[in-house]
Amino acid sequence: MFCGSIEHYENVQELLTVIDKQFKTSQMSLANTLIMKFTSMKLTIVKGVRDHINKMRDLVARLRALKVEMSKSFLVHFILNTLPPQYGSFKITYNIHKDKWSIDELLTMCDHEEARLILEMGESALTVTLRNKVVQANKKESAKMKLQIDIKKEPKCFFCKKKDT
Repeated sequence: MFCGSIEHYENVQELLTVIDKQFKTSQMSLANTLIMKFTSMKLTIVKGVRDHINKMRDLVARLRALKVEMSKSFLVHFILNTLPPQYGSFKITYNIHKDKWSIDELLTMCDHEEARLILEMGESALTVTLRNKVVQANKKESAKMKLQIDIKKEPKCFFCKKKDT
């Protein structure tokens, strides 16, 4: 791992000090990478909120191991801000709620909200589907009416299009 990157040392203590310095630098780099990943996470669809929150919790745990601390309250607010617009009323409910939620409570509440949104989306998809069938039926009806109107016009020859007299 360190071959070629560290000079030859006779004293083991000096060698360990140099390795420790390099390791600390890579830990800071890892922490920066994890912070960038954490701050760029967004949930773009309604489904998968539990997985999204667990990924964020995992990143926070890895950051804590690198001595980068985040308060639980900040984490709850940050996660709420990564949720898609469909969770808007849910976010408002949290903001007007007097008690602050823990991460576990947030996870449970988000699960319930996800289920509600999926049910709501299912009903709206059904409504759109049924409405499209009604629109198609109305188009057929209007085509029939148009055909009937054309028949009521003065009779014409199909071949030469001249009026019968």
